[in-house]
Amino acid sequence: MSFRSGIVYGSLVFKTIAKRGQSSANVPIKNWSRINIWHCRKYGSAALDKELHLPLKESIIMKISDSPEFHACLTNEVAILKNLFHQNGHELRIVGGAVRDLLLGIKPVDLDFATTATPSDMKELFTANEIRLINSNGEKHGTITARIGERNFEVTTLRVDILTDGRHATVEFTKNWLLDANRRDLTINSMYLDFQGNLYDYFNGYEDLKARTIRFVGDAVKRIQEDYLRILRYFRFYGKIAREPDNHIESTLAAIKENSKGLANISGERIWVELNKICTGNYACEILEKIVSLNVGKYIGFPDTCNLDELKTVSSHLKKNGVPYKPMTLLSALFNTEQELEVFYKRIKPSTLEKTLGIFILANRNKKWNEKPLRALQRCVINSQNVSHTISHVHEFLKYSDQIELLKEFENWKVPKLPIDGNQLRKAGIDGRKIGLVLNKLKDIWIDNDFNINQEELLQRVPDVVANLSPTVNTKKMRV
Repeated sequence: MSFRSGIVYGSLVFKTIAKRGQSSANVPIKNWSRINIWHCRKYGSAALDKELHLPLKESIIMKISDSPEFHACLTNEVAILKNLFHQNGHELRIVGGAVRDLLLGIKPVDLDFATTATPSDMKELFTANEIRLINSNGEKHGTITARIGERNFEVTTLRVDILTDGRHATVEFTKNWLLDANRRDLTINSMYLDFQGNLYDYFNGYEDLKARTIRFVGDAVKRIQEDYLRILRYFRFYGKIAREPDNHIESTLAAIKENSKGLANISGERIWVELNKICTGNYACEILEKIVSLNVGKYIGFPDTCNLDELKTVSSHLKKNGVPYKPMTLLSALFNTEQELEVFYKRIKPSTLEKTLGIFILANRNKKWNEKPLRALQRCVINSQNVSHTISHVHEFLKYSDQIELLKEFENWKVPKLPIDGNQLRKAGIDGRKIGLVLNKLKDIWIDNDFNINQEELLQRVPDVVANLSPTVNTKKMRV
């Protein structure tokens, strides 16, 4: 079996790979669908590596060697990593979010790398040079994590997706950079930088980044069907990169709507990671509305009828006040009842803190207080089983409900300690079965008096409290 390929570099026109005897059309790279990897599944990527050889100089579209952010990334640890690979005949380039950040003039927080070295090559290199290896979980997908100095570096072998099931991929390693770029989700994620500042861009990612356009590499339907989580990744990157709240490519939205059902098979944990980032990114409200309109919400636990009016109101509060907020603070607005929230929680499996935040907001957003709001919220904290969680919930609730002045008051309040406990009541002769009831009544008195009653004064109130306990209370069933 052999394959043919053609590349016309001057006009950036590629000829798609075709089985011998079949036709192959010239397609401009800007509209080029990703390489059909049918032959890779049957014959392995080595065949394509041999047939499709793209000279590196032809894919270099610009150089950023004068960028101060780029030079700031080239630390001693990075130099050690680079030299180790280059001296042993392996190519190594920066990939992913760091490339995007550098092109936008932002110094990246982390650097990820791609290489022609296999995981076995890397393990041998690092071990021979006494470099510690961290976390071997990613090895089967080609990722090795090495610790140099005080930093961890993830390095991943170039690879091709041989089989995909909408959640996971079976990969084969390659030495072809174009093939590795070809398997990535978005054009802005398919670029590489070498250590001379040369940008390698096979799918017009730089042009899309300049235009702040989020585009799948090649056929959006195929990219989504390889991993349905890419639907939410698309929206997450839209919020990160786009200049306008609703300037999507229509064919992309159509592909998302057509394939939204695939999210039903994606784990709740993975969905929640993406939703967290969407909800705290730019255009969160508009993106959530788009998710609902494209029928995506039903497969990630949203209610059948989302409260979009409440979402818009809360979003406007958060934008106006410019305060940082937790993802669940905004997301809670979509839900009408606690039962709807429970369905959502069952789907995405958030933490206890995140669960109780949503419930707290829904329970209090329409409540009519019969006392001053600050006092009512203080009472919530004092009576709670988990004080730190409840304090956090109150903060988020006040952001949600646009009560910023009250939030400032609450933040200045230091949680006092009740000056009496069960042991002191027991010493005062209170029946053990009544201690809990008496303590709660004393706590209410203490709160109503602005926490200014001391232990002696509270003990003086005990006889009246005991006398006024309801005679219908079966104290024998109380837990002491």
